[in-house]
Amino acid sequence: MAGQKVKRMRLISFLIPALCATAVSQGARISFEGGSLPVLEYDAEKASGLEKIFVAYNSSEITEMRIESDDSGMSLKRFSNLGGGFAEPVAFRWDGSVAVLDNPSGNMGYIVEENGRNYCIWLVDYHEYLLKVTSITAAREQDCFSTTLDLSGKGDAIHYFTIDGRQAELSRQLQLSYSNLSWNDEAEQYSQEACVKELAHLTSTVVITPPLYCNSDFLLTGDRFLKAWGRELKYTSDVIFANGLDVHTVATQTNSRDENSEEPSTLIKGDANALGGSAPADFEFRAFTSDAVVHNEWQIADDPEFEYITFRFNEQTVDYSFVEEGTYYVRFVGSNSDGSCEAFGETYTISIGASDLRIPNAFTPNGDGVNDVWKVGYRSLLSFRCTIFDRYGNEIFRFSDPEQGWDGKYKGKLVNPGVYFYVIEAKGADGKTYKKGGDINIIRSKKYSTGNAE
Repeated sequence: MAGQKVKRMRLISFLIPALCATAVSQGARISFEGGSLPVLEYDAEKASGLEKIFVAYNSSEITEMRIESDDSGMSLKRFSNLGGGFAEPVAFRWDGSVAVLDNPSGNMGYIVEENGRNYCIWLVDYHEYLLKVTSITAAREQDCFSTTLDLSGKGDAIHYFTIDGRQAELSRQLQLSYSNLSWNDEAEQYSQEACVKELAHLTSTVVITPPLYCNSDFLLTGDRFLKAWGRELKYTSDVIFANGLDVHTVATQTNSRDENSEEPSTLIKGDANALGGSAPADFEFRAFTSDAVVHNEWQIADDPEFEYITFRFNEQTVDYSFVEEGTYYVRFVGSNSDGSCEAFGETYTISIGASDLRIPNAFTPNGDGVNDVWKVGYRSLLSFRCTIFDRYGNEIFRFSDPEQGWDGKYKGKLVNPGVYFYVIEAKGADGKTYKKGGDINIIRSKKYSTGNAE
C-alpha cells in the first residue's frame, strides 16, 4: 500500500503541469488589492507549468487576491516548494462573480480550478529579496584572459517553484555597464565601445570576458522590478584599471619589387606570408596595444619558433632594412608591468632572394616610349656602380642606383647611333660580387612621312 501511495503522489505531480498548461489563453483573470506599489505580472516559462508569475513589493501589504470567474464551482489551492502534487485547498469568499482570497501569502504557488481547467501562478514576495549594492572592486587575483570583479551587497536569486516542484529563478535582469576597447582593422586603431553584462542576481564574483582593455568604471543598474516601480538602483564603482592585453600589428614594405616588373611598388601591407623579395627590403613595423601593455618588443628571429632571436627593439614602431639573403621571422610581444601576461602580434615571414644581374646589349632611344632607356635587370643588390664610355674611352654617363638607367644622352643631347661600352661593379645580398663589362648598341631608326621605318 505504501508503494502504491508514492506512485499515486508522483502521478498527480506529473498530471497537474499538463492540466495547468491547457489554460493558456482562457485562464482566470487575477488582480491584487492593497500595497503601496502595484503587483507586477510576468509570463512564466512554458516548461514550468505556470501561466503567470506575480511580484509584490511586500506581500504582507496585499489585502486581497481577486479572481474573476464565471464558474460557481471554482476551487483554489496553494502549493509550496513541494509542487502542485502537494497543493492544499484554501478558503476564499465570493464578491459577486469575483473570488477573493484575503491576505494571500507570498512566495507561494496557487492553482485555480474552474470549468474543468487549471490555471497556475506563483506569487513572489520581493521584500524578502531586497537589492542593495555596497561596493564593486577589482579582485585581488586576476588572470590574463578575463577581469574578475568583487561585488558586495545583497541581491539573492529570486526563486520560484514549478508545478512539479522544481526550483527555478526569476531573473532580476541587473545590468552592469562599462567601457572597453574594440579594434578597427580599417581605421587601424582602437576605439571605445559601451558594453553591458546582464546578471540574473547579485553575485559576489563577476567575470568579464574579454577582459578590460582600458580603464573603466562600472555602473550597476536595476533590477527590472525596482525599475518598473520607479525605484531603480544605480551604483557606480571607482575606476578599475585594465588588466587585459591586446595587440594588433601592421607590417608595411616600402620598397618592394615585383619580380615580374621592372617598376618598384610601395606601401605593401602585411600579408604575413608574402613579404620580402629583393634586397634591400625596407619595412615599417607598427604595433597598437591596449592600455595594460607596458613593455613593448619587436623581435626578429631566424626560426619561426623564435628560439634564436637576433634583434630586439623596445618600441612600438620600428623601421628595418633586410639586406642579406635568407628567411626572417618578425613579431611583436607586449607584456604587463610584472611580465606575468603576454600578448603576441602576427608573425611576419620575410624572404629575401638571391642576387641577380641581367644586362641588355641594345636599346632604341627614339622617343617612341619603347626601349628608350638602357636599364639593367636586378634583384637583391646592395651596391651598384655603372660607368658608360664611348668608343674612344671617354666617360659619358655614370649612375649608382640600379633603378636608374641611361637615356642615350650626353650633356643633354642624344649621342649618335653605334657601339658604346659599360663597366659595372656590384655586390649582392648573398655576398656575390659582380664585375662586368660589355658593349651597348644604340639603334635609332629614321621615320618617313608614310610612317614606315627604314
